[in-house]
Formats: sequence, structure tokens, C-alpha cells
Amino acid sequence: MARDDVQHTTLTNGLTVVVETMPAVRSAAFTMLIPAGSMFDVRGQNGTATALADWITRGAGDRSSREVLAELDRLGIQSRESASAQHLVISGTCLAEKMSAALQIYADVILHPTLDDSDFGAVMSGLENGLLSIEDDPQKKAMVELVRRCYPLPLGQPAEGTLADLENLNPEIVRGHYQKNVRPNGAILGIAGNVTLDDLLPILENSFEAWRGGDGITLREGQSGPRREHLFHESIQTHIGVAYPAVAYSHPDYYSAWAAVSVLSGGMSSRLFTEVREKRGLCYSVYAALNTLRDRGQVLCYAGTTTERAQETLDVLCRELVRLGDGISEEELGRCKARAKSSLVMAQESTGSRASSLARDWYHLRRIVSLDEVRAKIEGLSVQAVLEYVHSHPAKDFTILSIGPQELNWNPQPTNLLTIETREQESLTIAQRTTGRRLPTLFFTIDDR
Repeated sequence: MARDDVQHTTLTNGLTVVVETMPAVRSAAFTMLIPAGSMFDVRGQNGTATALADWITRGAGDRSSREVLAELDRLGIQSRESASAQHLVISGTCLAEKMSAALQIYADVILHPTLDDSDFGAVMSGLENGLLSIEDDPQKKAMVELVRRCYPLPLGQPAEGTLADLENLNPEIVRGHYQKNVRPNGAILGIAGNVTLDDLLPILENSFEAWRGGDGITLREGQSGPRREHLFHESIQTHIGVAYPAVAYSHPDYYSAWAAVSVLSGGMSSRLFTEVREKRGLCYSVYAALNTLRDRGQVLCYAGTTTERAQETLDVLCRELVRLGDGISEEELGRCKARAKSSLVMAQESTGSRASSLARDWYHLRRIVSLDEVRAKIEGLSVQAVLEYVHSHPAKDFTILSIGPQELNWNPQPTNLLTIETREQESLTIAQRTTGRRLPTLFFTIDDR
């Protein structure tokens, strides 16, 4: 059997199953995506999906919470339950010969959770502790709040919920979320490892055939949050988040978008690390990441700095985002490709990574992207193709959020940028003398429409 033998089927109740057989490994992993994520939380009840992700494993069928955990430990299953914007995510890894038993346990968890009131207090305590930890981590809070503002409601609702909504949650609300949203039609189960669909199919049909559900909820898209906002926080640091539109994973130019962001933030030789941190020493952390939902995406950027240097950090960060369209070198693209190839090699050896990719690919594309196809797309990238993407999807329409003691100037004036350029020219004088090249002066403006 080929290493990359991938098969899929849809059970009569609508559950899609995708299995990749990996004969060279001894383990197996699964990822279940159920369309019950935080975007389905009722307004004013954000955090419901995450509460359910915790509560759902605290007893199933005739097993108590302790008995479920003991059975998972006995089988050596390393499991995780969480909520994303789109999905309730249940995943696990074990020895290949234990996969059938693992799927039977989780079928019980999904179809027959006890959702006992006596366990709900512990669920709420865990949710509150998680939210309080975000309040104590301004970097994480900045990115959570940035996502809330750059995506419209309910797409930008944080999976973790909010402290303000926490007090509105009760057992009946979370049970209602389960009843309305935890359904097989639209759910995807990705399995990877030394297993086959033929071997697992009878168990899947027997374990999940009783799972039924409605057609789900039709979401009504609302407004995005404010494009510019400052959250006061008493500190000597300022945390800056910047977002701008990008393409989704399903878009034909996705790999060009990935390469563009990788040039910006793909390692210690990337643009943002070099220009914002190394050359100017403006911040202690800076990065950018490509974030996509099913039909849209955003580039999410972060910089953490001192209050005194926050304005300059924002100015230079945004300027570097815009400056990407001025050119990309073959060397920069080559480094991106090398990093991607290393990641692909590691992904080939991880059943957990492959199971997650199977479910993700089916959700976004309704097909599976093999590692060979990914490798070919990365190899086929050219500087021209990446620049064409950058020019057709330039860094603009910024959403900007800051957390710290002082609000920033969201629309830097040319004089501010001239000051930055003057400092740069002073620091680059020696380089110009030795190379004989005249370095261009670069400006940017933020479109605040």
C-alpha cells in the first residue's frame, strides 16, 4: 500500500471520514471537527463553545468523568478538546492498534455526554482561570482583541469567551449549544497512521450511526469592531497589533500569500525581525502570521515594546508591511522555501499533524492536499508570483490595536516618518560610502477610511 494512500467516505448521517494510511509508523491519530465553534455562541454568551469542549468529556454514557479519563489513560490516548472559531475540536493520538477503542470511547462522548450539573462549576472555574490568564498576558490579549476587531461578528468572537459574558452562562445554555450544533452533517473526522479505512469503517458505522442532528444555524454576519482602538493598561510596555486583509486557504494565491508573510516573519533573517528589532532595537518581540477562515483571511502582526518607543515601532512596522511591495529577493524566497521543506519533513513523521491536515483540507477545500502537492506548490513559487500577489493584495486598510499607558497616533504624519528616515540615513552613511549605492527613501500612510 502506498505511503500516501488517502481514502474518504461519508456515512449515511453526513459525517465525513478521511483516512491516510501510513504503514511506516506505529501510531495513529484522529481529529474531529464539529461545526459548533465560538462563531455559534449566542451574543452575550461568548465562551459557550469552550465550556462545552471541557464539559463534554466529563462523563459519557454509563461512565463517570473519572471513568472516562481512566479508560483513556488505560489505552494510552493523548487527547485534547478545544473550541476554535468554526469548530468544536476533538483530537487524540495512540498506538495504531488502540485506534478502534479510542473511536468507540469518543463516539460515546460525542453522542451521549452526561453534561451533569455537578461538573459545571469546575468547567466554569477552568474557563474563568483561562480568561484571567489572558488578562495577565497582554501579548495574547492584544491578538485576541485584534481578531475581534478585524473580523466581523460573530466570526471574530474569541473562542475563550469574555469575562463579561461568563456570568451569563449556565448549564441550560451550554446544553442548548450542544443540541443545536453538535451534529454529524458538516462534521469531519480525519485519521492518519498505520490504519486503513476498510478496517475502521465497520467500527465507525456501528459507533456513529445513531448520531443525528439538524441542519445547523445560519449565521448572520454583523459589523467588524473599531478599526483603531487603544486599551489602557498601566505598564512600562506597549503591545501593538496590526491586521490587514489577505486571502483564504482555499484561494489560488494562498501559497504566494504564505510566502509574502514568511518573508516578513519567517525567522531571525526575516524583514520584521531584522528591520524592527535588530537594526533599530525598537522592540523585544515582533512577528506576522497568516490567519484564514473559510472564505477570508487576515495578516495578523504583533510588536511588543517600551512605551517610549511605541510610536516609532508602529511607524516602522507599518512601513515595512507596505515596503514589501517594493521588492523581494531570490535569497529571501529561498529561505522561505527551505523552512517550508523542513516543516514538511517533520509533518510526514507526525500522525497528529497529518490527521489535523486531513480534516482542515476537507473543511476548506473538500479535497485532500498531499505533502507532495504542497512541496510542488512551494517549489513552484517565484519572486514574480509573490510580488504579483503583494501588489494585488497590498498592506492597507489596517486594523490597529494597542494596549498600554498611552494612546498612539494612528495616522503618522510625514514629519514623523522624516524623523525616522533621518535616523536611518545617519546609521546607513557608512554602508553608502562602502557600497556606493544610494538607498531609497520610503514613506507610508495609513488609510483610515
